[in-house]
Amino acid sequence: MFTRRAAILAAAFGLSIGAAQAQTYPTRPVTMVIPFAAGGPTDVVGRIIADQMSRSLGQTVVVENVVGASGQTASLRVSRADPDGYSFLIGHTGTHAAAVALNPKLRYDPLQDFTPVGLVNTNPILVVSRKDLPSTDLKSLVAYLKEQGSKVTNAHAGIGSVSHTTCLLFNSIIGVKPTEVPYRGTGPAMNDIMGGQVDYLCDQIVGVAPQAQAGTIKAYAVAQKERAPSLPDTPTTAEAGLPEYQVQVWNAMFLPKNTPQPIVDKLNAALVDALNHPNTKTRFAELGADVPEKSLSTPAGLQGFVKAEIDRWTPVIKKAGVTMGQ
Repeated sequence: MFTRRAAILAAAFGLSIGAAQAQTYPTRPVTMVIPFAAGGPTDVVGRIIADQMSRSLGQTVVVENVVGASGQTASLRVSRADPDGYSFLIGHTGTHAAAVALNPKLRYDPLQDFTPVGLVNTNPILVVSRKDLPSTDLKSLVAYLKEQGSKVTNAHAGIGSVSHTTCLLFNSIIGVKPTEVPYRGTGPAMNDIMGGQVDYLCDQIVGVAPQAQAGTIKAYAVAQKERAPSLPDTPTTAEAGLPEYQVQVWNAMFLPKNTPQPIVDKLNAALVDALNHPNTKTRFAELGADVPEKSLSTPAGLQGFVKAEIDRWTPVIKKAGVTMGQ
């Protein structure tokens, strides 16, 4: 007969095994799940961090791109993974803030189904277009978009993605309703912007700065108060005449819920080491990404930050009247 005393002993034994495993963690490669296609901004940032974290952990951090449902497929998978520290997610504004309002049937809770590790980076949105679009600055771009109406194509990485939600806000502010063209990630969307198949895009500067620097696309304005070091000749939205469009997005690290605290602490320490590494700072600066303030690179800081971001984006998305499946 399985008595109460036996149950307590079994639970205690399980806890001791878990604690021992946490102390020796990691003993094999760790998987970083990126919820978008290779080449997109989240992928670029994730790979920079993975390289440095591998050195800190003494085990390879393997990057796996799991594409689908604007990052929700990957997020759901990690939320249901074993809480052993061998699988973690690089979530972002779309998967852990906008998704709450966009998907009434969201199958994970961003606050309850994950163990936060820390904020990875923040970076502003850049408004860009195909290079042969007949506009020279943000003012003339807005005029062109208004004139063309639904004839204009607005590329994004899928319903609920950062490039989708931030352009919803942009389009709402300037009063246009373009034809949306969703892709399975920013990488494919950018390929078609460069190829001239679609007209414009709003996305993280991390994913579009290299193309803007190379002149393969047009960059109109960066959505923050100061110019980006990676694109010093590109004006801010305030300088360009649209001061109300100020948007910074973010990427962050999440483990499945109930991950043992020693494992969380080890991954957080590896993340902080990676963020402080000179190579990371150099690469982030080149891309226009910002290393977050220290208080947000902690588990507690990230948890509060995500709650605030959900509260911020929910009214924006509800006003736009967009839900998954539209």
